[in-house]
Amino acid sequence: MELTLLGTGAPAGLPRPDCPCAACARALGPEARAATALLVDGVLLLDLTPGAAFAAARAGRSLAGVRQVLLTHPHDGPPVEVPAGLPTPVRVPDGRDLALLTGHRVRALAMDAPGTGYAVTGPDGRRLLYLPPGAAPAGVEEPAAPYDMVVGDVLGRPDGLARLRAVGALGPTTDVVAVHLGHEVPPGAELRRRLAAAGARAVPDGTTLAVGAYEAVPDVPRRTLVLGGARSGKSVEAERRLEAFPDVLYVATGGTRGGDTEWAARVAAHRERRPGSWCTTETCDLVPLLGQDGPPLLIDCLSLWLTDAMDAVNAWDDAEWSDGGERALRARVAELTAAVRATRRMVVAVSNEVGSGIVPATASGRRYRDELGRLNAAFAAECEQVLLVVAGQALALRG
Repeated sequence: MELTLLGTGAPAGLPRPDCPCAACARALGPEARAATALLVDGVLLLDLTPGAAFAAARAGRSLAGVRQVLLTHPHDGPPVEVPAGLPTPVRVPDGRDLALLTGHRVRALAMDAPGTGYAVTGPDGRRLLYLPPGAAPAGVEEPAAPYDMVVGDVLGRPDGLARLRAVGALGPTTDVVAVHLGHEVPPGAELRRRLAAAGARAVPDGTTLAVGAYEAVPDVPRRTLVLGGARSGKSVEAERRLEAFPDVLYVATGGTRGGDTEWAARVAAHRERRPGSWCTTETCDLVPLLGQDGPPLLIDCLSLWLTDAMDAVNAWDDAEWSDGGERALRARVAELTAAVRATRRMVVAVSNEVGSGIVPATASGRRYRDELGRLNAAFAAECEQVLLVVAGQALALRG
C-alpha cells in the first residue's frame, strides 16, 4: 500500500494567513504545509482540501482514479469545491466497514473529539490508521497486530499514541507520521526533535511513503537527562518527552514539605500538567525502581535526590564530611549510576544546572554545587540523550 501526503498541515495551513508569529515566519519552502489530505494507492482520498488536484499534480499523482473520498473532521472554513470527476465526499458512521472494489477495506473509528478516524487495510494486508486533528481514538480495542503506519496529530494529541501503545496497536515497527502540523512548534530542528521523542517523524507535502517501511522509524532514546536552570522549562520538556507513552510512573523526590504553601503550589502545577493515566510516587529510593521492569520513569529531580543523600550522610558538617561522609555519598552516587546503566526501563530524569551562576557564599552551598555537578556528569554518562534547556529552548548535548 502506498500513501501520498498531499498536505501535512493544520486545517488553516502553515504558515497561517496573516499570522505574525515566529513559527509562521520560518515556515518556508519544505516547511510550508497545506491542510492535511492523504491519497492511498491513487484510489482513496482521505480529507478533501482546497487545491487537492494541484497538490496531487505537484506530487506526480492524479485524482482521476479516486473511487472514494472520506472526510474526518468538521470543516469550519468556506466550502471546498469538489473537483470534477471525484465522488461526493462523505463521513462513514463510527464502527461501519466499507469495502472498495479496489480491494481496500476501511473501518470508521470513534474519536474522543468531533471527527472520525479511519483504519485502512490494503490489498497487500498492510494496515494504516489515519486520525483527524485534535482527536484521539476512543475505546481502542486490542488489534490482532500493530498498525504498519499511524498518521495523526502527534503534537496536538500525544496521548492518542499512548492509548494505541497501551493496547498494542502501535508497536516498535509502526511508522508514525505527524500531520495536522501548525505553528505551535517551530519548524525545522525543534519539530524533528519533539517528534523523534514520541517515535514519530514529519515529511514534506507531496511525499509518497510505502506503508510498512520499517527503516524510516526513528529510535526513541531509552535514557534521557534533562538539565536546566530555575524556571527554564526543563520539567515541561521532560514531561513532554513521555506524553506519547502509557502508564508513566512520575517519581517525585521533593516530598510534601508540610506547611510550605509555595512548594505546594509548585507541586500542584506539576500535577495539573501530567496526563491522567500517569501514576505518582514520592521517594528518593531510586535504585529499586530502576531495577524493576515496568512502565517509563520520569524522575523529577536529581537535585532534590542529592539533597536527601547529602542530608543522610550529614554532608553539611565538615568533620563528618571528612570522616566518611564524602565516601558514603560517592558510594550512593555510584550505586545510582550503576542502576541507570543496568536498567531495562525507559527513563527521563531532570536535574538543575547550577554551576554556571554565582559562586555560593557558604562552604555548604559550594559543596552542594560541586556534588551536583559530579552527579549530573555521572548520570549523563549513562544516558543516550542529554538535553540542556535554556529559556524554554532545548539544546541537545548528546543524542
